[in-house]
Parts: sequence; structure tokens; C-alpha cells
Amino acid sequence: MFTVKKKGRRLHPDHLLIVSLFLLTGVGLVTLYSSSYMYAQNFLEDGLYLILRQLMFLGLGFVLFMVVSHINLDWVRSGNIPALFVLFSLALCVLPFVPGVGVVKNGAARWFSIGGETFQPSELVKLVLPIYLAYIFDKKQAQIDSLSKTILPPFLVSLLFVMLIILQNNFFTATFIMANVLVVFFLAGVKIRYFISAFVVMLPIAILLVLTKEHRFIRIFSYLNDGWDPHGAGYQVRASIMTIASGRLWGKGIGQGLRKLASVPEVQSDFIFASFSEETGFMGVLLFYAMFAFFAWRGYRVALKAPDMYRQLLGFSLVTMIVSQALCNIAVVSGSIPATGVPLPLFSAGGSSLTTTFISAGLLVNISRTSEKNEFVSSEEVKFERKRESRSAWEEVQNARL
Repeated sequence: MFTVKKKGRRLHPDHLLIVSLFLLTGVGLVTLYSSSYMYAQNFLEDGLYLILRQLMFLGLGFVLFMVVSHINLDWVRSGNIPALFVLFSLALCVLPFVPGVGVVKNGAARWFSIGGETFQPSELVKLVLPIYLAYIFDKKQAQIDSLSKTILPPFLVSLLFVMLIILQNNFFTATFIMANVLVVFFLAGVKIRYFISAFVVMLPIAILLVLTKEHRFIRIFSYLNDGWDPHGAGYQVRASIMTIASGRLWGKGIGQGLRKLASVPEVQSDFIFASFSEETGFMGVLLFYAMFAFFAWRGYRVALKAPDMYRQLLGFSLVTMIVSQALCNIAVVSGSIPATGVPLPLFSAGGSSLTTTFISAGLLVNISRTSEKNEFVSSEEVKFERKRESRSAWEEVQNARL
């Protein structure tokens, strides 16, 4: 017979969470090298350019990972620190609109450039909003039903970020972030009636935003009509699906994929999962899902065992943000949802996504250090401990009488 005995707080992180993170990162680097070499060789005159750039940001991400995994989270949520994070992120979200600093690609002003490197501030928002929302709901938990004091302020802050990202012509990322924000609201205990009200207000606005932008409407129409414009709006997704299918059971082998080079645009970025599937096949896809499922399990386990609401909300929202982004990317690549630009965490080429994902993982590791450690002990040991405690208490009473 065994029982569970809680013994304070552990100082050691969740090692399996760290292993899962670096396992995914390693597989992602191999996949990126395989899918980007010929593209970089033909268009950038250096086949190693993208993988070396990814390694540079991986180094930065690892340093930040180590820092945030040891930082005091009670300091992070104290005073005005979360508000300063929000203001800093808002300032960065404005930079893409500043002439000379903002970078426009394919009609979208989603990036800004500093020192020759581009950064996508919307990736940072995926990290900052969970920190801010966890702080607000932990602080205002006693007033969770108050619309004016607890619900409306964080919703308006989130909406401001979403509006800026929409103005950057990044509608899907804005929708994705708002969906994850609502998940945090739900986990915090906000009543369902507020979600219904928000849905009634936001749905017509979302439909209007889709219908008033030609490229958004074309993507939706192409998704609903699979055979429409197969060499135009529907080409990328159709090519991706055919590339995935060509992998069959075992795949063509790492570095042996051909369709990825000839037919899938942006295969090194948003559509890198098609390259991975072609070279590893159905078994590789199962392995991919198993790795992300393991990461999600360890992450949610860390959040569930966190000692306070702030760490629980932060942990759940960070894991959900990473895992749901991976699922959205796969859904796009496989044609399950309309095509849009969303990177695959730890796989796609892009320093912004890689760095913020590592910071998020660092926060999860930090939370795991403060989770209560459960130690299994025998029932006989428990009985002995209880007798010893009872005897000590009796002796204290006798000494007090004397």
C-alpha cells in the first residue's frame, strides 16, 4: 500500500519537458536544412544561409530560455511589470507602419527591420498577452464577474493588439490570438454569457473584414470550391497535399524529397510540414504528432501542478498557444482550413517565431520548478510519521503545563 505525501516545492525543472522541446527543435532543424538548401542555393546564393540564420536565432532563443527559466515569476507579476510588457509590445506593433523601419512583403506590413534583421512583432504578442492576462485574472479573481473592473479592461487591451495586427494585413494571426485570449478568459472563470456577447459582436465584424479584402475573400472562396483556380489561389495548397501524399508509408528519406523543390512555394517556411511528410511518410507524421502530444502533456501537467492561479493560467495559455499554432499550420498545409501564413513552431524558418517559442518554453520550465513535488511513500511510513507528530504534540502540551 502506498500513498502520496507532498514535500514542499522542488527546485529541479521538468526534465522531460526540456527533452521534448529540444527533440522537436532538433527534428525541426534537420527538416529545415533538407527543405531550404536548394531554395537558398538558387535564390540566396548560399545553400546554408537559412539554416545558419536559424541557428543564430536558436542561440539567442536558448540564452533567453535560460534567463527566463530562472527568473523570479513573482517579480514578473509584481508592480507594473506586465503593463510595461504590454506598452513595449504595442510600441513594437506600431513600428511596421513607420517609414524606413517597417518592411512590406506581398502587400503586408508585418515586419520591421533593425540592423539588417527583420522581426515580426505579432509573434511577441503571443507571449506578452498570456503574461498580462494571467496577471490580471490572478489579481482580480475575487471580482471575476465584474464587467467594468475585471473583464472589459483586458479584453480591450487584447482587442487593441488584434486591431493593430489586422492593420498589418495579418488577419489570421489576429483571429488566432483572439481565440487564444478567449481560452484564457474561459480558464479564468469568466461567465459564458460574456462569450456569447463577444461572439455576437465580433462575428459580423470578422465577416466584414473578410469580404472587404480581395485576397481574403479569394482564399475563402478557393477553400470552399476546391477545383476553382487550381493554378492560382488554390495552387499552393493543392501542391502541398500532393507532396504530403507522395510520402506514402515510410517516406522518401531525409533529403530525398523532390516535389517539395518543384511545386510547393514557401516550403521552408509556412509549408515545411509538407516537406517533412514527403521525406518521412505516414510513420514520420505519427512521430511528429507523438512529439507534440508529449510536449503538450508535459506542459499541461506543469500548469496543472502549479502552486497558484497566476502560474496555472500562464502555463495553460502558453502551451495552448504553441500547440494550437502547430495544429493550425498542419490544418492549412493539409487543406483543412483556408490557406494563410502561420509558421510551424520550432520547424519553420523565422527568427521571431523560434525566439518567442523558446521564451515561452523557458517560462514553462520556470513554472515546473515551483510545482509541488509528490513523493510516494509506504503507508507504514505515514503511520509512523503520524505517531511521531502526535507524540511531539502531547509532549509540548505536557511541557506547557509544567
